[in-house]
Amino acid sequence: MKKRATGIGGIFFKVKDPEATKSWYHKHLGLNTDKYGTTFEWRSSEDPTKKGFSQWSPMKDDTTYFKPSEKDFMINYRVENLLELVEELRAEGVTILDEIETYEYGKFVHILDPDGHSIELWEPVDEVYDKLVTGRTET
Repeated sequence: MKKRATGIGGIFFKVKDPEATKSWYHKHLGLNTDKYGTTFEWRSSEDPTKKGFSQWSPMKDDTTYFKPSEKDFMINYRVENLLELVEELRAEGVTILDEIETYEYGKFVHILDPDGHSIELWEPVDEVYDKLVTGRTET
């Protein structure tokens, strides 16, 4: 089996007013945002020619995206071979919340950790994601 989690794919958190939050972070910390938040670009330590991305997204406090978790945040982990990983996690007794969804920029599934946090797993297609993202904060 390939590696499981390979890095942080994103941080999603609930706020009262996502636009005000993005504006504050832009003004005070220099984040360039779009409707989703911002994307941080970085390079692979194994192959510096390969880009990777991590998403930062404030979401409306009434979002249901984290369900069934009632927590105020969700972490997205980048993974390799999501299909195989989900089968391994299922065999290990991990709660899988939904079916794998596939988009042009990657595959996603949600699981629950033992503390009730919804965790999003993402097998990215970085080359496609790179072309789609507009809110980007240079590192």
